[in-house]
Amino acid sequence: MTALTLSTAAAPGLRADAIVIGVAKGAKGPVVAPGAEAVDKAYDGRLAAVLETLGASGAEGEVTKLPAPAGFKAPLVVAVGLGAQPEKDDTFDAEALRRAAGVAARTLTGAKKAAFALPLTDAADAGAVAEGVLLGAYTFDVYKDNGKDAKAKNGKVPLAEAVLLGGKPRDAAYKGALARATAVAEELNRARDLINTPPNDLNPEAFAAIAQAAAKEHGIKVQVLDEKALIKGGYGGILGVGGGSASTPRLVKLSYTSSKAKKHLAFVGKGITYDSGGISLKPAGHNETMKCDMSGAAAVFAAVVAAARLNLQVNVTGWLALAENMPSGSAVRPGDVLRMYSGKTVEVLNTDAEGRLVLGDALWAASEENPDAIIDVATLTGAMMLALGSRTFGVMANDDAFRSAVYEAAEEVGEPAWPMPLPEHLRKGMDSQVADIANMGERMGGGLVAGLFLREFVGEGIPWAHLDIAGPAFNEGGPFGYTPKGGTGTAVRTLVRVAELAAAGDLG
Repeated sequence: MTALTLSTAAAPGLRADAIVIGVAKGAKGPVVAPGAEAVDKAYDGRLAAVLETLGASGAEGEVTKLPAPAGFKAPLVVAVGLGAQPEKDDTFDAEALRRAAGVAARTLTGAKKAAFALPLTDAADAGAVAEGVLLGAYTFDVYKDNGKDAKAKNGKVPLAEAVLLGGKPRDAAYKGALARATAVAEELNRARDLINTPPNDLNPEAFAAIAQAAAKEHGIKVQVLDEKALIKGGYGGILGVGGGSASTPRLVKLSYTSSKAKKHLAFVGKGITYDSGGISLKPAGHNETMKCDMSGAAAVFAAVVAAARLNLQVNVTGWLALAENMPSGSAVRPGDVLRMYSGKTVEVLNTDAEGRLVLGDALWAASEENPDAIIDVATLTGAMMLALGSRTFGVMANDDAFRSAVYEAAEEVGEPAWPMPLPEHLRKGMDSQVADIANMGERMGGGLVAGLFLREFVGEGIPWAHLDIAGPAFNEGGPFGYTPKGGTGTAVRTLVRVAELAAAGDLG
């Protein structure tokens, strides 16, 4: 991870590989953002004009490099676009700062040290920049056999150190903001690592072992149910999905507790370490990224560990429903009926609708503890991608106020989300002649149908929200902002923010 420091030093005298400044998109051209006054002065107040000559506009994500002025100890100035200039008081929102810092950190891959002279009006801004740097500098090259020295030579190592100019090194609020950003970003990047790990190295047993090691390190209680324990407990959904694989399923329970907690949250994650579709095999072209089908479990795991690292005054229980969905002679078949942990029976009409089966068992297990609220996270349906695209996740719930609270938390931390309904008329499509419910319903509105299915396994009276992260969980395009190609770690920050709100008594 990139090392972070706060500094009140002036940009000209700081030894670094580059000085990062912000540029906004003004009505008449690029505008140099606050924080870069010393740099602008060194250009005789003409930095905006120089940038415009070089083609800069201040648009979000835009990067312009130019030689540093005479007298600077850093040889390079990196101007990064912040987007539209604020209408009032030059205060940029946290997400604009986060994205700009992420772009700059990625641009400076291979550099040893960079000074960030972005607009900082308070500790929250410093936290946003720090988070953007740490997330933007992320790389995953564990499987590339080019050696440490080769990486350094080719500039493939992440930015080593970032100095946040304008910060207050001795101020408790600023130090706290950096500590929070570090904990959240490190755990989010851990989730990214898990998502990017190939399925031959990350099966349910391996995932459970990683969770156990992290739990021991951070004082989190952990319980792992293996295949024998799942059979004894009657977890028919998880067992049915995992029955076709040589890698047996697991249900992992992570419990972080605080002596000062007044609320208890349960987070439930879909952890299909590889999804072939089972007997209902996915068509060619849809299998290559299915290592990411455990992104929900990765997000839940990371959020619980982050809550522990932040010492939040709330109890958080994470449930990781882990299985590999493969076709074989022992695989569940279309037409089979599974008896879920709740006792409810499910007719399996499509074995590629497996996520809802493992989640159903985990949701009921979570409900037995009667938490104050439950949130599940899953790469659940292609239908949600059709509805909301590749960067926005859907939020469904059995309580409108709770759905709004989760949605607002997501927006606050910069994770695009959208509230979605659970129309009652779609429930009838899952009626089965042989079981209590089928795992498929109407084709249109498939993402909502999946949400209605999950609702059947939530305990009565417990506020519950479902995050369908199928779109933003894995970025198949180019990197943008602080988001890399591959696993994104989406929903981690939303879950952490919900936990923070619950700890403060502000979750509705």
